[in-house]
Amino acid sequence: MSAGAIEFLLNECVVQLVDIDPNTTVLGYLRGHANKVGTKEGCASGDCGACTVVVAELVADKLVYSSVNACITLLPSLHGKQLITVEDLQEGELLHPVQQALVDCHGSQCGFCTPGFVMSLFALHKNFPNPSQHQTLEALAGNLCRCTGYRAILAAAKVASGQGPDKFDRNSVQTIKQLRVMTQDAMTQLCAGGQQAYSPTTLAQLSLLMLDNPQARIVAGGTDIVLEISQMMRQLGTIIYVGNIAQLAQFQELDDKFVIGAALCYSHFTPLLEPHFPEFTQMIERIGSLQVRNQGTLGGNIGNASPIGDTPPVLIALDAQVNLHLAGVSRTIAIEDYFVDYKVTAQAQSEFIESVVIPKLNDNQHLKVYKISKRFDDDISAVLAAFNFTIEHDVVTAARIAFGGLAGIPARAKACEAALIGQSWTQATIDAAMAALANDFAPMSDVRASKEYRMTVAQNLIQKAFIELTSPQQQTGVVQYA
Repeated sequence: MSAGAIEFLLNECVVQLVDIDPNTTVLGYLRGHANKVGTKEGCASGDCGACTVVVAELVADKLVYSSVNACITLLPSLHGKQLITVEDLQEGELLHPVQQALVDCHGSQCGFCTPGFVMSLFALHKNFPNPSQHQTLEALAGNLCRCTGYRAILAAAKVASGQGPDKFDRNSVQTIKQLRVMTQDAMTQLCAGGQQAYSPTTLAQLSLLMLDNPQARIVAGGTDIVLEISQMMRQLGTIIYVGNIAQLAQFQELDDKFVIGAALCYSHFTPLLEPHFPEFTQMIERIGSLQVRNQGTLGGNIGNASPIGDTPPVLIALDAQVNLHLAGVSRTIAIEDYFVDYKVTAQAQSEFIESVVIPKLNDNQHLKVYKISKRFDDDISAVLAAFNFTIEHDVVTAARIAFGGLAGIPARAKACEAALIGQSWTQATIDAAMAALANDFAPMSDVRASKEYRMTVAQNLIQKAFIELTSPQQQTGVVQYA
């Protein structure tokens, strides 16, 4: 299959790339090729936010601005988009309003983190000219300041509100025109040093590529897989970037279910799910930072097959399904059957995840989700618990309970479920379910938690769910700490 060059706007300049190593991150390109060194490398893992840049893309023919971590973003993801860095904000001698606000509020000390904060604030104010406190905190949660200047930075966020149009607004018509030309249906490719990356635009193209390259690494957000490059100094081999396939970025609400494309990022689908699954979406807000959620996908979180992935236990509890695609043929399996062993799945060679199907809850179903981690934001779970109880006339008529962090795969607690089903919704039943959980899992100890802690906290979360469902006034939400 023929393929064209990766093409994007770097600020206002058209860039075309063909012969560059596809393992190059956007951070590596900016500092090593484009001579834009304002973007800093701090952690090289998407944790500190020093490398934050902003990507503008066309959505329904309008520009949408997203903050992303340049250190874990690969070049193929830029095709048809505008990349904006801290150097691009200033107009002559005039600072951008968010830059000026940081100066006026003394929001910079050593300055190393400042470019990342500037770009996160820039994206915040492009999307929310007068952001709420929650929106501001969410936007900045992925940026670390080691000089502890947060109060001044939050003050700057407030001062920068309502500043009116900037040069990006004034140039938006021209930007949209340029991006329209780039976002055609042609597949793109990067190739250098024996490494290659393809960016298909249709499922048919992806199917053929996977048949020809069965060992290829599929990348959507890349928020985990790119760590192999930035942390382990590996090359991924053949890369297939799927973020340009419209069929994989769809969200459908049907009468009894939702269908979420495998390459649709968290930030896009979470608001659509929130009215139906508030506990699930509250937990999603704690997956990484906003920069991570602007790129991370449900398909990636499932396909990564991590025993501590945050969404699989919830999806298992909801009896969700995954649609798999191979050579033009789709098949559907239950999410719980997708995970076979540690990092082993039921996915066949050359097969890929197409979408995820989540059934809607009925009036008698109650979903509770708890994430146990040492930090509120941007941290990995020690235990992730998801409970889906069906309670009718104070009797548990059905229960689906799943945990992450207690075994080599996310899995159901079937002994615990059996102790609940058919029993009265009472403390005695909960006590029996807590005891039965010890028959479901034999957790391990690691840097995040001991095996004893994991089992104890998992049992206590059953009690917590009971208390909150029995006495709604005692709701404490999903904010939990190890």
